[in-house]
Amino acid sequence: MSVRKRTWTTRQGETRESWVVDYRDGAGERHIETFARKKDADERHSVVNVDVAKGIHTPASKGTTVADAARDWLKFVELEGRERSTITAYRQECDHINSRIGSEKLAKLTTPRVNAFRDDLLAGMSRAMATKVLTCLKMVLKDAKRRGNVAQNVALDVSISPDKRGKKKLKVGIDIPTPDEIKRIVHAATGRLRPFMLTAIFTGLRASELRGLRWQDVDLKKGELHVRQRADRYGVIGKLKSESGERTIPLGPIVVNALREWRLAVPKGDLGLVFPNGAGRIEDHANIIKRVLWPALEAAGVVNAKGKPKYTGLHCLRHFYASWCINRRADGGLELPIKTVQARLGHASILMTSDRYGHLFPRGDDGGELAAAESALLA
Repeated sequence: MSVRKRTWTTRQGETRESWVVDYRDGAGERHIETFARKKDADERHSVVNVDVAKGIHTPASKGTTVADAARDWLKFVELEGRERSTITAYRQECDHINSRIGSEKLAKLTTPRVNAFRDDLLAGMSRAMATKVLTCLKMVLKDAKRRGNVAQNVALDVSISPDKRGKKKLKVGIDIPTPDEIKRIVHAATGRLRPFMLTAIFTGLRASELRGLRWQDVDLKKGELHVRQRADRYGVIGKLKSESGERTIPLGPIVVNALREWRLAVPKGDLGLVFPNGAGRIEDHANIIKRVLWPALEAAGVVNAKGKPKYTGLHCLRHFYASWCINRRADGGLELPIKTVQARLGHASILMTSDRYGHLFPRGDDGGELAAAESALLA
């Protein structure tokens, strides 16, 4: 590996010079890079020398661009059978990447350049969206490294810290139905509304999991329900988003009896769904909101000042289930440990459960507990 001066004469008789970095990469292939200044050539020589020794050098002569790598990665994701909605989101994130650095070569992409890309994202979009786009770039570069198009992922050490200042804590009566509201909903829900609402309230299933639930995954004799698949927004049955999403949830007698009666009346279909549409096919998410959730809330008088349903989405019932699992038995809850709550909700990590619902867990130093501890200490 060397840095040498190159001199030549133009057709007009002018003498020109440049500086050449001549080296061989880890595979023994020779490469030549030309610079106008010796300082730039020396700097490049130093970087290449270290990278080749570490085995992380990618020759600048490689023509793969960031946009090429993004296209290859999207094709890989499609072949992996990812959901249509997921792929759509990835395409949108790749559009943000390509509009900023898509034409740049992977070989010339550096960590400082990715940091500048990060700053550009934060200046033009929300922190949450910027985080998704940066994460997408990391996955694109990881795939490019797997293909041998780049020797290292220069985005790995670049990050966006979460902004927790604006993160709202879930509140009972605002985001989570109160126990009294749940009682009213349970008593008011009749007909086809009843089995769905009871299952949603006392299992905490996501809307997609309820729409994809099959009778073969419901054991009414044992009183348990198995979550094994989901229906996406396009009405396609697919895998759960994570391995932890596959779980078993116990069913109480009220839910079991409601499902046993519903099984006799449910519209039949090839998919064997528990909550299908009238033709036995996958029910549309919007229809469940408009024809099941909202009518149930209105029938129970759980409405806002304008007479509209107080809670607009099914996730409120999942939030209630989480709070019910967490609350003390003395308050009508199950008082389950956080690890069990994580498993019931199908969260990928206990940190996710803690971040979302940790503030709902009863404090161990409240009231009588604190007084007893003081007495024991000072006795």
